[in-house]
Amino acid sequence: MDAASTVRRLGRATALAVAVALAVTSCTSAGGGSVGDVAKSEPPRLDANDINPKPLDQLKDGGEVRLPLYQWITQWNPFQVDGRYGDAVDIMRALEPDLFTTDASGTFRANPDYLVEAGVTSTAPQVITYKLNPKARWSDGKPLGFQDFKADWEASNGKKDGYNIADSAGYELISSVEQGADPTEVKVTFAEPYADWQNLFRPLIPAAGIATADDFNKGWVERIPITAGPLKIGVADKTAQTLTLVPDESWRGTRPKAAKITFRVMSQSATTQSYLNNEIDLAAAATATAYGQLKDAKDTVIRSASPWDEVHISFGSGGPLADRKVRQALGKALDRSALIKIANNGVPVEFKPLGNHIFMPNQVGYQDNSGEWGKFDLPAAKKLLDEAGWKDTGSGQPRTKDGGQLELHFVINDSTPQAQIDLATAAAAMWLAAGVKVDLDKVPKNDFFTKYVDPGKFDIASWRNTDSFPLSTSLLNFRLPVGDNVFGNYSKLGTPEIDALLKKGAGTIDPVEAAKYYNQADARIWELGHTVELYQRPTVVAVRKGLANYGAFGLATTDYTKIGWEK
Repeated sequence: MDAASTVRRLGRATALAVAVALAVTSCTSAGGGSVGDVAKSEPPRLDANDINPKPLDQLKDGGEVRLPLYQWITQWNPFQVDGRYGDAVDIMRALEPDLFTTDASGTFRANPDYLVEAGVTSTAPQVITYKLNPKARWSDGKPLGFQDFKADWEASNGKKDGYNIADSAGYELISSVEQGADPTEVKVTFAEPYADWQNLFRPLIPAAGIATADDFNKGWVERIPITAGPLKIGVADKTAQTLTLVPDESWRGTRPKAAKITFRVMSQSATTQSYLNNEIDLAAAATATAYGQLKDAKDTVIRSASPWDEVHISFGSGGPLADRKVRQALGKALDRSALIKIANNGVPVEFKPLGNHIFMPNQVGYQDNSGEWGKFDLPAAKKLLDEAGWKDTGSGQPRTKDGGQLELHFVINDSTPQAQIDLATAAAAMWLAAGVKVDLDKVPKNDFFTKYVDPGKFDIASWRNTDSFPLSTSLLNFRLPVGDNVFGNYSKLGTPEIDALLKKGAGTIDPVEAAKYYNQADARIWELGHTVELYQRPTVVAVRKGLANYGAFGLATTDYTKIGWEK
């Protein structure tokens, strides 16, 4: 089951997909007849990925790798609230300094192209000292320096008016950024401990590109003013919806193996046929229909891994949904186990039920905190609606209150395949059984986030949050909005208690103690009726044989310099 859109955290990069589909009925393919269930394998281990790893000397020099892109990228600043669209962050880490990479277990490692070393040099207060690679330079010729770190901190700490930031987590705890012993050394001092400091300044953005709020918000729209990575934009054709990355001739590090990486914008459903037509070299295969068509395709291998990737349903905060009991009732009216079973039909990797908004089931620290709020209980759902003042008017009819009907709208990307629309229709029937009428509203693909999700103009919507890793990035999804800035909390629902618990987790160095705070916060998020989690979604992709160092990454960073074709 796919989501119509994906939100990616700044934790790391991953692949993207389209809107969630829900069902309590049988699932059939869109064009190939019925889809039977297939033998299931266990989800891939957390510390594993499936990318056909090959050393560079076994790869051809040059060639083109063709990949799908599910939405045209408009905002390229990953620190700006609209710049967190999944593939934009991934691509930006190949164009700008990615100070730390992660391996398949999610362990951070300093990137030698930018850092000689970096680490904690004091604990009271916490001080991080970065020793920069003196060869690292911006495309305008200037070396990386403390002024870039300082500008990123000041832009992202939430204290500057007019900067529409994506997330202040970590940055708001920094008390100073200054030059160290020489221009290649940067000292970052924290007012409070911050466990996930390696996730900050990823990627590093040049001070020259964000000098003013206007530069920060608008200077990266449809353009990237300054780069410092192994790749650069070759062609960005908005009309043709095609984007190419090519090696940057001024790059001083390891040269990319591919001569060109081409991204073509298309809907998730279109990738299957595009792959079969030999127009792209990778396609998602995590649905019954897609897997059935791709698994035996010529010169194809299926690769899978377990990333931080969750499928959920989010509730808005306006109208009837301003009442917590109504949101809680909607959650109780859903039979999550039935939805997960149907979502998993025809896909070869087991989908694990998800009882946590912060940890994945195969992460250390995970526990199921859904309790009564994630349990299917139709009588309890009806009772909550009764208590909220919504009168039961009979089976199959929406409840009423003060002369109005309990009618809500589920916003759906119009590129969602018909099979998934059918599933969403079945979910609406589950809510109607509780007395809640839910209409499915199709909206244009490119408007789904910008006009509906980002501004919180929805009653019900679904997307995948991917890569909320490390754990401190979860604050972004659930923190209380500040003015017009909702961060990543598009439902606009939250409490000071949840914020405090998430911040305590982020400031606790001991992972066992930190997990206690995160799990306490998660239990409150379930009770709030913010989001109904369904399952952890494994990456399952069809990949052209011979494509190396690409596929299903798990928690590892994409290294675009190593993508290429075997000799």
